[in-house]
Amino acid sequence: MADGFLIAASAILILPVITLTLGLIIGYLAQRSGFCSIGGMRDLMMFKHTRLFFGYLTLIGGALIGYTLFWLIIPSAFPGFYWAANKGIDPIGGAPGGLVVGSYVILAIVGGFGMGLIGVLLGGCPLRQIVMSSEGGRNSLFFVIGLMIGAVVFHAITINLVIAILP
Repeated sequence: MADGFLIAASAILILPVITLTLGLIIGYLAQRSGFCSIGGMRDLMMFKHTRLFFGYLTLIGGALIGYTLFWLIIPSAFPGFYWAANKGIDPIGGAPGGLVVGSYVILAIVGGFGMGLIGVLLGGCPLRQIVMSSEGGRNSLFFVIGLMIGAVVFHAITINLVIAILP
C-alpha cells in the first residue's frame, strides 16, 4: 500500500480532473444553497437558525472524508496528513519559516480574527464572496481581487517580517 490505489504517474493525470470536478460540484452547491460559514455562525448565535451552520459542518466533514479518500488513493501526495497522530505536535512540514508551534498558533488566531472581522463587515465568508462575485456582485468582486492581492503581498513581503519577529 506504499503507493495507494494509483501509482504516482497516473495520479498526476487523474487527481486534477477529480479536483476540478469536485470544485465545480461544490461551487454549484454553494451557489444554490447560499452557503456561508460566517453567515452560518451568525445565524446560529443570533437567531438560532441552523441551516447554514449544518452546511458548514457538512463542508468540514466532507473535506475530512475527501482528504482521507485521496490519501488512500495516493498517500505520497499527502505525506503529513496525519502529522499530529504520527509525530505529536511538531512544527508543520512545509510551513513557511520553520517557526515553532506557538508562532503558528499566534498566526492562526490573528489571521482567523482578521478574516472573521472582514467577513462579518462584508456580510459573508470568502467562498460566499466568490459566489456573489460570479453572480455579478461588484463589491464581492473587489473583495476577491483584494484577497488575491493580499495573498501576493503576504507571501512577498509580510512573511519575511513574521519570520524576523516570531521565534
